[in-house]
Amino acid sequence: MGMGLSSRRRSKRSRRAAMSEINVTPLVDVMLVLLIIFMVTVTLPAVGVPIDLPESRAAPVEEAPDQITISIDRAGVIYIEETAVPSGGLPAALEALDRGGEQPLIVLRGDRSLDYGRVMQVMGELGRAGFTSISLVTDGSVSAP
Repeated sequence: MGMGLSSRRRSKRSRRAAMSEINVTPLVDVMLVLLIIFMVTVTLPAVGVPIDLPESRAAPVEEAPDQITISIDRAGVIYIEETAVPSGGLPAALEALDRGGEQPLIVLRGDRSLDYGRVMQVMGELGRAGFTSISLVTDGSVSAP
């Protein structure tokens, strides 16, 4: 009878030892889901100003880490990144930009309903401020004009 009790105690101890191991499968699953979410959100556009871009068959431009995005919405309001520039304040806002030694790439996004003169005014101010590398952003198109 004493032998039966000791064998029961050993079986309980061996079960507890097996239960003390860490199951990493749920941790790996959660980490993979977080990785996928991170990869999807990184590829989203960084600029949140809603603009209806014109279409073009131009080749896409690579994004640069030091680029500055300037947007002009349907009403003609100018945004530097996501900050609205007050009317007449574009020259001062451009002077306040940190250039970091070399000229950054300016990415200009303009709404398709804008007057061409408004876009040219902004490009003229960019040139006057010394920004010479300007890219115009469009949506891709499949048909020739």
